[in-house]
Amino acid sequence: MSTNNKKAWLYLLPALLFLIFFMVYPLIDVIIYSVEEGYNFASQTYFGVGTYNFSYVLHDPYCLQAVKNTFILVIITAPVSSGLALLISVGLSSIRPLRELYQTIYFLPYVTNTLAVGLVFMILFQRTEYTDGMVNLLINWFGGESVDFIDGPYWAKMFVLCFYTVWVVMPFKILVLTSALASVNQDYYKAARVDGTPRLRVFTKITLPMISPMLFYLVITGFIGAFKAYSDAVALFGTDLNAAGMNTIVGYVYDMLYGDSGGYPSYASAAAVILFVIVLTITCVNLLVSRKKVRY
Repeated sequence: MSTNNKKAWLYLLPALLFLIFFMVYPLIDVIIYSVEEGYNFASQTYFGVGTYNFSYVLHDPYCLQAVKNTFILVIITAPVSSGLALLISVGLSSIRPLRELYQTIYFLPYVTNTLAVGLVFMILFQRTEYTDGMVNLLINWFGGESVDFIDGPYWAKMFVLCFYTVWVVMPFKILVLTSALASVNQDYYKAARVDGTPRLRVFTKITLPMISPMLFYLVITGFIGAFKAYSDAVALFGTDLNAAGMNTIVGYVYDMLYGDSGGYPSYASAAAVILFVIVLTITCVNLLVSRKKVRY
């Protein structure tokens, strides 16, 4: 091994040790826990090795509800937040007066505490004995009937959760896409104006291909972030998400470890492995798609 290679591995050693101790080892440990049947946390013993933990988790109604909620959240929030962020970023890039002010305003939700934003959403949507909430006041003003978005029907609670998630994640995407748009070579736009190319064609043939790597990055991280959602639901519906019917896969893992039904690390590990496989599969599919759709 050459001297340069030794120096390179030496520089990489801290990062490699960090990855091994905080990512690789925990992942292996979780996989081991997931196949240990009847694991007792106090005595550190188990009575067998097999797939019973996975079977139990996949037949648990609470887990199935959490999977359903998570997939709905992923399917709705990831594309919607990315699409809205793209439209807003294009709008911000096309204006000059007060551009920095608008960028700051759009970025504020990202630097605000998640639970604080959740409390604001509860005030907007929750019905109390004193008021139906600001959103219901608007609905009534347009002639509609009040809806209990926090303790009411499932579709109403899911709407609030999706709305809240989009609101929280969109500012970061706006920041990234605004920077990506600013880095596009202006010569392409000048040539398009000379040729009299319509704006829509400029957007689809120049803008989108040039920022496709950043857009793809946001889509990937958006899917992964939505699969890991938990604090958003807690901020809106409290810690007893199973009772509200709004638990997520990460929330189910937490409940199996520390919640009212806690003390079952094997079940929690099995659910965590299932989540890992789902996220890994979707990420690999997106990477395969990016080979044809993303321009590097």
